[in-house]
Amino acid sequence: MDRSAAIQALREQCLKLASGVTAMHPAVPGLADKETQDEIYKALFALTKEVETVKKQLLKLERKDSSTLL
Repeated sequence: MDRSAAIQALREQCLKLASGVTAMHPAVPGLADKETQDEIYKALFALTKEVETVKKQLLKLERKDSSTLL
């Protein structure tokens, strides 16, 4: 797999992960336990943050690749 294909594959998985995490949010209030809900919201935030870190790194790599073409 070349770099471009790897970046695209990772980006697609990031989108799936982000969608999955977002889909979890509406179910959390149904737990009816504030302490558990708070911990789950913290974990969901951390997951979102990490996915965004991966996306940012991919973007940096793409920019680096495109600047070497000039």
